[in-house]
Amino acid sequence: MGSNWKTTKLLDHYDIRSGLSKPANDFGSGYPFLTFKDVFYNYFTPDELGDLVQSNDKERENCSVKRGDVFLTRTSETMHELGMSCVALQNYENATFNGFCKRLRPHQNSELVPEYIGYYLRSFKFRQSMLAFSTMSTRASLNNEMIGRLEISYPPKDEQIEIARVLKNLDDKITLNRQINQTLEQMAQALFKSWFVDFDPVVDNALDAGFFEKDLAFPDELMRRAEARKAVRKSGDFKPLPDNIRQLFPASFEECAEPSLGLGGWIPKGWFYDCFNELLSSTIGGDWGKDSQDEKHTIQSRIVRGTDIPDLISGQLSSAPLRWVEPKKLQSRQIEAGDIIIEISGGSPTQSTGRSIFMTQSMINRLGGIVEPASFCRRFKPKSFCLGILASLHLQAIYSDGKMWEYQNQSTGIANFQTKFFLEAERVLMPSDKVLENFCHTVTPLIEKSQNSEQVILAKLRDTLLPKLISGELQLNDIEAVLTKEGIV
Repeated sequence: MGSNWKTTKLLDHYDIRSGLSKPANDFGSGYPFLTFKDVFYNYFTPDELGDLVQSNDKERENCSVKRGDVFLTRTSETMHELGMSCVALQNYENATFNGFCKRLRPHQNSELVPEYIGYYLRSFKFRQSMLAFSTMSTRASLNNEMIGRLEISYPPKDEQIEIARVLKNLDDKITLNRQINQTLEQMAQALFKSWFVDFDPVVDNALDAGFFEKDLAFPDELMRRAEARKAVRKSGDFKPLPDNIRQLFPASFEECAEPSLGLGGWIPKGWFYDCFNELLSSTIGGDWGKDSQDEKHTIQSRIVRGTDIPDLISGQLSSAPLRWVEPKKLQSRQIEAGDIIIEISGGSPTQSTGRSIFMTQSMINRLGGIVEPASFCRRFKPKSFCLGILASLHLQAIYSDGKMWEYQNQSTGIANFQTKFFLEAERVLMPSDKVLENFCHTVTPLIEKSQNSEQVILAKLRDTLLPKLISGELQLNDIEAVLTKEGIV
């Protein structure tokens, strides 16, 4: 730490206030409301606060959210969620904040830069100090007296600004990368819906061939889809598929055995529905292993749980644990490229089981190379890589549509996925081999790119630089060399 650094009590520079505790019937309309989740998940508050709550003039005056305000989570069910912070980078008109949070508003002439404080509060060093002062009875909590004992080390203001700028640039890159990954994933899902749910290429071919002019008992659902597609094709920005791809699709529909499938019971000619189980060569439950090595558990494996799946899909650092497993169990459960991990137990009243992830080689490499599903998950091994892509996007589509609730039962307070019933009952549309091959060729790069490790690399670099910068161990004039070495600049 440089000789020009100082140490001070946090509350010598900030005024502290608790937020509002509002009844459930006040939510849903009114004014913006900064919540526990906003604080926990953001270094810096989002452009717009998602929740709305009713509040009066006095509440909005006393519990406002202004640029430079620093927020802490003050109470939580776990120590992990306690004392997390975010910083408001703009004024939020008429906004208030939740009673599970504390607002620290800087004094007018404070030497502490809010963005610097936001990073300092998220550092391991500070969090260790903060947790040492906190209490844990039925809930973890912080009060004003505890927060008042916390100390901050800081350099001159211009150095604080530069430290925050370096770290914020990395966070901005992480955010942009995450948005790109989400867009790529959405593109894959959109193409799946277009080809295998709405049948856009088949409808196009059928319209061009005059199929819908035939005197057949077309269902209303199919005719509505044809009319909607006509309107799309007339729009100025319509871009048809290349002819070589369109020729792979049939130009007519035929009736299938089940009226609930396809478009009113009609599907592309020559395609058929099969049970989900026919896409798989095997399925097996996961493992949990041991937290320490013994005579039986001799290999370390990354264990993927249902709760890890959203972070893995979004490209974030995963908290999937590294545990010791038996070689025999690993042999039959180890994840390979093209496998699917699906959650079969857990869920909540508002979240069904059935979250899943398609595992690419880059994802396996990111997790260390040796990966198993957790005991509350299963491994689905598709018969081919292309069938795995189809199966995975089908799983994501029906999960988004809420259909997974149909395959869930409740036992002793834990929701369980009815795997056997699902594998036999769920129907997947099977296109021609050439269509499937072309689809796989198109979406595989999107999925592989969306699972890249760039976010993880950036987050690790940020978390490495953070403690060194706020302790003075790493000087600002050394930063450019570090970033250049990592390929960031």
